[in-house]
Amino acid sequence: MSALTGRLAVVTGASRGIGAATAAALASEGARVVRLARSLPERRDGQSLDLRCDVTDAAQVRAAAGLVLAEWGPPDILVNNAGAFHLAPFEETSTADFDAQLAANLRGPWLVAKAFVPVMHAGRGGLVVTVGSVADHNAFPENAAYAASKFGVRGLHETLVAEYRGTGVRFTLVSPGPTDTAAWDAVAPDSREGFTPRARMLRPEDVAAAVVFAATRPPHVQLDWLRLGPA
Repeated sequence: MSALTGRLAVVTGASRGIGAATAAALASEGARVVRLARSLPERRDGQSLDLRCDVTDAAQVRAAAGLVLAEWGPPDILVNNAGAFHLAPFEETSTADFDAQLAANLRGPWLVAKAFVPVMHAGRGGLVVTVGSVADHNAFPENAAYAASKFGVRGLHETLVAEYRGTGVRFTLVSPGPTDTAAWDAVAPDSREGFTPRARMLRPEDVAAAVVFAATRPPHVQLDWLRLGPA
């Protein structure tokens, strides 16, 4: 029996890429999984629940969280994965682009945490995993809006680690390097100098395995940060 058998996991951005791989990996370990994403039609069975939810919309997050808590109870594992990727030189990045990155990569995780963490804290605790990026610690050209949002979510993560230490609610930041998802389709990294070719990138399943690793640590272990990159 897996350490996750019967545990409840909520995964955002779970319709594709890292989120879909993470939801599948947690389910394969026996967890009951709630998947949240803008493109998911509502679907449920005994072990899973899919809900349509735009995590940048406070009302939608409240509604989804209310349904999950009423029907399934507080999550044992919350994976804040939903996000967006914008790559452009600073001078070509509009304020609207910047706002969209903050909404997807910082406001969304904030809203999801606000909806679930207090209930986890009042209950039996649990783990919150934030999927960041190598760009949450390192600066790269053409990453101004994206890095600002990812540095911001790292700041949120580190503050929550400090604030909730010893309460039973733990927090882990997973920071993957280039990962072969649809986010790279418009960038065409194979044809751009200095970019990691897609064949050498991480796979979504690699990041999902890191999330499962964090989720299966004993409750007395605080795993602050996992950084992954292509070999």
